[in-house]
Amino acid sequence: MLVEVALFLLGLAGLVVGADRAVTSAGDLALYYGVSPFFIGVTVISIGTSVPEMVTSIYAAYYGAGDIVVGNIVGSETAQITLAIAIVAFIAPVVAERRSVLVYGTAMLLAMIIMLLVLEDGFIGRSEGLLMMLAYVQFIYTLYTNEGGEEITEEVIEEPRTPRETLPWIAGGLVLVVVGGQLMVTNGVAIARIIGLPQYLVGLLTGLGTTMPEIVVAGIAAYEGRSGISIGSLLGSNITDPVFSLGIGAVFFDVTVANIDAIRPSLVYMLAVSVVVLALMYWQRGVDRRGAVLCLLLYLPSFALL
Repeated sequence: MLVEVALFLLGLAGLVVGADRAVTSAGDLALYYGVSPFFIGVTVISIGTSVPEMVTSIYAAYYGAGDIVVGNIVGSETAQITLAIAIVAFIAPVVAERRSVLVYGTAMLLAMIIMLLVLEDGFIGRSEGLLMMLAYVQFIYTLYTNEGGEEITEEVIEEPRTPRETLPWIAGGLVLVVVGGQLMVTNGVAIARIIGLPQYLVGLLTGLGTTMPEIVVAGIAAYEGRSGISIGSLLGSNITDPVFSLGIGAVFFDVTVANIDAIRPSLVYMLAVSVVVLALMYWQRGVDRRGAVLCLLLYLPSFALL
């Protein structure tokens, strides 16, 4: 049991660190070759920050652990819209333009609704996975027409770097992602089997784990006085995960949830708290410390709905 837990945590750490290094270095390399910050923001960064969820989705689907696939997405989504925003707002108030909240918030809610609809029968096939990924392409188009994306790049990528500096990090990061994802999923399934935990709960915990680096980065930025933390950087992967990350797993292998009725309350709760937090952001043009308390309180029930 201790071995499985240690390997699970090691895999989670490798997955998260590897994804962060690979994505950041890929963005630096793209800037070096003159790729526009907008294009980097809506492709390398928006998709890249969800690499842990994507890899988990593919591996878990391969091993027939559909509950882990869905639990990982729900755990990540719920943590980011409540816990991540609460932590950042406790450090420094989050300021948001209403237009940005509408653009990113609407895209996020639509992505979640699509996820709930395709999960209605507890099964996601290849055709549904492809349609979900096409829905994400529509999100990219929406960003393009609203001139988003560049703000995300500015907060993640620091400066252009040469191929000699970036390629080793990209290669090493991808290796960590592949190995870490395999270790995390296989040992997560083993832990659930040994101690009788629902695989869905393991997925929820995994989702929190893969979200922690984004929470830490946003928290450090707020602590250093970078008050311009964008809604895009806080909500970007919440748009990617429900459609692209979940869809890519289903494209490779069918995703089947053992008991969809048992996990439906947490799916609905994810959508409900998202509506509440987005409404708060729109009404107050951001989130202050009192709003942060509300976001934190909204996160706490997420594990009690199993």
